[in-house]
Amino acid sequence: MNDCKVMLVDDDADFLSTLVKRLRRRRLDATDVNSSEEALARLEQDPFDVVILDVKMPGMDGIEALREIKKRHPLLEVILLTGHADVEVAIEGMELGAFDYLVKPAEIDELLYKIQDAHKRKSIQEAKIRNLEREREPEG
Repeated sequence: MNDCKVMLVDDDADFLSTLVKRLRRRRLDATDVNSSEEALARLEQDPFDVVILDVKMPGMDGIEALREIKKRHPLLEVILLTGHADVEVAIEGMELGAFDYLVKPAEIDELLYKIQDAHKRKSIQEAKIRNLEREREPEG
């Protein structure tokens, strides 16, 4: 999964740092940001495959960020991180286009599987789009 670029968005700096280190040890290209606003700005500069997005953050929360991400980058897959009390919010996120959600603290292996699945789905969608574009090109 070396070709998968992951962005983690969480306002808990210690949690974020630990998770990024664990993902990098598993050879994932992981980037961390501390707010939804920072994530949206970063997405305009760099392409990512999967975003791991905390639901509860000060300022723009994860659900608002999800709406904006899906509006600007519809193929980007988003996995929500939520506390036990916020599962209903995570389900709302699924209705808004999130790939899946995990309850904190998430098991690293479970998170890795979700990242792999999300990356696979994004790759399949991009391949379908490329094939459609090729079909529409006039033969020369």
